[in-house]
Formats: sequence, C-alpha cells, structure tokens
Amino acid sequence: MQLQVTNSPFTGEQAELLNKLLPTLTGSQMQWLSGYLAFYGAGNNVALASVAAGAAAVAEAPVATISAVPDAPKEATILFGSQTGNAQRLAGRLADKLKAQGFEVTLSAMNQYKTNKLKEVGYLFILASTHGEGDPPDNALTFYEFLNSKRAPKLDGAKFSVLALGDTSYEFFCKTGADFDARLAELGAERIVDRVDCDVDFEELASGWLTAVAGAVSATSAAAAPQAAVVSAFPVAAGESEYSRSNPFMAEVLDSLNLNGRGSDRETRHLELSLEGSGLTYAPGDAVGVYAYNDPALVEEIIAALNWNADEKVVTGKAGETSTVREALAHHYEITVLTKPLLEKAVAFSGNSKLAELVKPDNKEDLKAYLNGRDLLDLLRDYAPWTLKAADVASLLRKLPPRLYSIASSVNAHPEEVHLTIRKVEYEAHGRDRKGVCSVYVSERLQPGDKLPIFIQENPNFKAPVNPETPVIMVGPGTGVAPFRAFLEEREETGAEGKSWLFYGDRHFVTDFLYQTDWQRMLKDGVLSKLDVAFSRDSDEKVYVQHRMLEQGEELYKWLDNGAHVYVCGDEKHMAHDVQSALLTIIGQYGGKSQEEAAAYLSALQEQGRYQRDVY
Repeated sequence: MQLQVTNSPFTGEQAELLNKLLPTLTGSQMQWLSGYLAFYGAGNNVALASVAAGAAAVAEAPVATISAVPDAPKEATILFGSQTGNAQRLAGRLADKLKAQGFEVTLSAMNQYKTNKLKEVGYLFILASTHGEGDPPDNALTFYEFLNSKRAPKLDGAKFSVLALGDTSYEFFCKTGADFDARLAELGAERIVDRVDCDVDFEELASGWLTAVAGAVSATSAAAAPQAAVVSAFPVAAGESEYSRSNPFMAEVLDSLNLNGRGSDRETRHLELSLEGSGLTYAPGDAVGVYAYNDPALVEEIIAALNWNADEKVVTGKAGETSTVREALAHHYEITVLTKPLLEKAVAFSGNSKLAELVKPDNKEDLKAYLNGRDLLDLLRDYAPWTLKAADVASLLRKLPPRLYSIASSVNAHPEEVHLTIRKVEYEAHGRDRKGVCSVYVSERLQPGDKLPIFIQENPNFKAPVNPETPVIMVGPGTGVAPFRAFLEEREETGAEGKSWLFYGDRHFVTDFLYQTDWQRMLKDGVLSKLDVAFSRDSDEKVYVQHRMLEQGEELYKWLDNGAHVYVCGDEKHMAHDVQSALLTIIGQYGGKSQEEAAAYLSALQEQGRYQRDVY
C-alpha cells in the first residue's frame, strides 16, 4: 500500500520518503520506530526532526546497503529505587516487555542487587523516585552511594536509560534519577533512550518511556530477537480487579467517625469504605489512593478573579472529553499547590513583568520562598493582569493527583472493607486560610452513602515479617499509627505469636489518643505485647516517641538483637529523622558500637528488610 498526499496528512515529499523507507524495514525495526515516535511525539520536536532526517537518509540509500544489526546480549538488568512502590511496579512492566522479546531479565530492588555484577551488564535500566528533599528512597541509598563512590566500575559497552519519578512542587525534582543518569554516562555507559522526569501524574510519560526502551532494545538486538506477541501495557491476570489508578473504584462510604475527643484542636477521621463488588484486595502496609475534589469556594474565587464563565466548556481529557470550567477546576486540576514549571508557563499569560523576573535563575531563593504555602489564587492576585483564558487551563495546570493514605485495617478482619485514618489539615498562611484538599473534603463534605473514587496502592517496601514468630517494633505517632492497626489486626486474625511493641504519640492523652480502645483490647488479649505512649502537650517539657524509645533503649536493643523488625510511619522531615537518631544512639550505647558501627548496623537492618519506613 502506497501513501498518497490525498490519503495521509503528509506532504508529497514526506510521502515519497516514507514510501521508500517503509518497505525496507524489518518487523523489529517497525516496532522500534513506532515506540520511538509514540514516546517522542509529546512535544519533542528535536527528536522528531532527527527521526525524520534518519528516515530520509535510509530512504535515499540503496536497499542493499542496509545490513543486519549485530547480535547484542540478550540480557537486561532492571533496578528500582522505590519508596511507595510506583517505580517498582513500572520496573515490573518493563521486565514483562523485555521478557516478551526473548530477554533474560534481572529485576531487583537496588539494595538487593549484588554490585559486583554491575560490570557485566549489557542493558541497564534504572527506575528511581526522589524522596524528601532530593534524597534517594530507602531501598536505593546503598546502591546510590556505591555508584557514586570510587568502587564503581567502568561501564564501557553497557547501554542504559533512566526513568525518574518525582514531584515538581519539591525543589529537587527528580534529583535521584538525574544523578543516576549523569553518573552512568560518566562511567562510560551509552544512553539509548533519554531520561524521562515524571511528575505526580506520571502514567502517560512513564508508559511512553517503557515503549521507547522496548523499541530501542528491539532495534539493537533485531538479529537475535524472536517474534513475540504484543504484551498489554496494563496486563490483568485472571482473578485480578479491573480497578486501578487509571480506573478507580467508586467505593461507598460506610462510616466516618471523628477519632478526636471533645475539646481537641484536631479532627481525625476514621473512614470505612466498602470494596464490595470491586475485586480489590490488599495487605497490611499497602495504601489507598483517593481522588478528592477541590474546595468549591476556592474554585469560585479563581473563576471570579479571571472573570470567566463558570459554565464554559473546556477539554479535560486526552480523548477530547470536556467539562465546564467549574467542574474542571474542582475535579481535574491541581489549584492548591504552586510549582516552578507552573510559574514559568504562567509568564506567557501575565502582564506583570515581576513574574518573569521572579522565575529567572538568579532569583532561585525568592522563587522558593514564594512557592511555599501559596496557591493558584495567590498567583492570580499577585501577578495580574492576566490574558489567561479558560481553554488555557489544560496547558497550564497539572492534573489533580490522588492522595495516598496508609490502610488502617486488615481485610481478614473486615472482609470487603478498607479503613483509612485522615487528619483534617487547616492552617493560615500569607493572610489566608488554607485547607487540605482531601482531608477537608472527607471531613466536611463526604457523608455515609456517598461514593469516593479510590484504588489500592501496593507497598512492597512496608510489609510485616513472613515468619509470624518474628517480633516487631512499630513507631507511629498521630495518623502514622494507621498501618499498625492493620498489622495488629492481621496478627490477631492469623494467630501470629511473635511479640509486638507499639510506640505512639500525639498531643493530649484525653482528646488525641487515636484508636485507644483498640490498643487496650489488644494489650488485654496479648495481640500487643507492649505499648509506650508520648503526649507532647500534657507536660511542661515536650515528650515525643523518640524520647520513649531512648528511655526503653536497653530492652529495645535486646529486641533488635533477638531479630525484631522495626517499622516507622509518619512525618519524614522531623519525626522519622529523630526516630532514626534515637535508634542509632540505642544501638551505639547498648550494642557497644561506635557511631560508624551503629550506622552500619542500621544499614544492614535496612538491607535485610528489618528496618522499614513509610514516611511522607
């Protein structure tokens, strides 16, 4: 079949070039090219230009000069660094794609990979999230340090690509992935697909990278690659639920209870959701992703600030789906967080020269200060006038990301249900009251009988010991205690006999002791062996969970020495660091170790899966 100008979107010259090129391509070359174009079609004109130039060069060459690509090693190594499991799941999808092409695949968490094998790799693919303020995730830290040390081998002859996951609302967006990418090239490896940096709405870009990588290895190993059936990007095994991040389940709210007592200055919701008919299941340590809706009052203020017609239709989906601008701002786009990319794009719509000045590289610190605690309404008020039209929303704003909450229940204890623990977020900043998107939606606007779009987010990096006799130490202040309710309910249902120790903290004993009756019952029944609590506002001197750990340091070290696993859930910026410092002090003091030896001991626990953190 010949392409014609009349039956295609190409010019006469383009059609002629394609008609010369296409008949010369092998099946694997066609597969590679389709993946390459699918990936780079989203705005990468430079890459597309290089593809077009290459096509022209091949088309003008005699067919006889096109030789077979030399055989390449049919092995690939895929390493992931993942805190919540996203990078791990994407790594599994890449492994499936490469196996379908006849590759022998090594798929491993970075902390489980034997680094002496690194110098032997042919293809190396890195998928890594960036955690906290530019840090590698816990299970990537040792590999990250090794690769950036003098012990890292030269990688001449290796081919690689990196997928980086991050959040543009953080200053060091995708830094871990960028560091891996630069270091691998520095060690001599050849980049076969450019690094892709994914924001919180990562699915489309990540899928494009997976396709491009599969196409690239197919092209470089075409001579040896067997023809394989196409594998779906979203394989669903028999018996699995059809519901996922991209196809959430509408879960009915069964109950919503305020866990805080009368007089508390906090509100924490215990939310019970029905999974009936979904086919969804989960394990303790997993999370639920919730798609919430923005505050209607904030939506109306934004529309008024721009003098938009709230009922004007705008495109909200890739397939051309539309909604009113009011619905788009409420349900589809993030309006409560400002990011550097957002402000850079907004410059084109602002008549205020100060915004262009703010985003200049020399004003990095001023920009960082401005982004902190402000939202879209602040931007609109601070840098008017605007030429922004409702139709521009899709190009300016990023999609409203789901909020992840650690599951607070065992499915064995509550069949076809899932429970969440959500603290209402409200605060004042820059002269305005601020509200957490999901927490306020759940506490103020969601009622029993309503439906909530959710999905299950597996977290393979936060799992209870396989052996039910293994002792566990759990540190979970505030809502960080949620997964430990799930752990203990599961141990109760399965009859696990290992000892368990919970450290819990909050502000006031009388009003803020979340799930108090559950812990008391579990202590009485022997499901929970020990409970230590810290209520920071009930004494003149503030006492936190790390202080209770230090008080119990001698016994805590004995538990560690007897094989206990340690779990920490909650605030990463402060609590998790303080708890880790306490652990290092305890290991040093009661284990008779130096500061360096204590750090090595704790790192070993982490590599063995005996020290796991679910922090945010």
